[in-house]
Amino acid sequence: MSILDLPINRLDGTPATLGEITGGKPALLVNVASKCGLTPQYAGLETLHEELAASGFTVVGVPCNQFLGQEPGTAEEIEEFCSATYGVTFPMTEKIEVNGEGRHPIYDELVRTPDEQGEAGDVQWNFEKFLVDGTGRVVARFRPGVEPDDPSLRDAARALAASAA
Repeated sequence: MSILDLPINRLDGTPATLGEITGGKPALLVNVASKCGLTPQYAGLETLHEELAASGFTVVGVPCNQFLGQEPGTAEEIEEFCSATYGVTFPMTEKIEVNGEGRHPIYDELVRTPDEQGEAGDVQWNFEKFLVDGTGRVVARFRPGVEPDDPSLRDAARALAASAA
């Protein structure tokens, strides 16, 4: 079973699997928050999504309120903020937990992947990024400080999108 088979609701509450949300294509999964110092990364995530969408690649926003309560809003408030403030068009999931006993099963799998320094384990903060191929294999992990326009992230996303096209 792949993480793409795991259920997760869309932001509007409709049931889905991760594979239905990504369309079975490569994706960048990002735990997001609306009231964080890193929130401006939404703009770069949207740019990356727009740039690679034609090849089937998508960004998926995963709201999480575990880091200093920086995603307190309802689904409607999150959608309105993302759309009005950053023009977000990429898919978003329901708000979930990415760490601890309530960690969503998708993140049980994601956090096993080490970052560039070889460290796996809990998500450190908002805007941690996981690059997943079209089969659900996690191919890279980028910590929160890695901006969406960072060459290492963009090159990895482009290569994954090209291999799926």
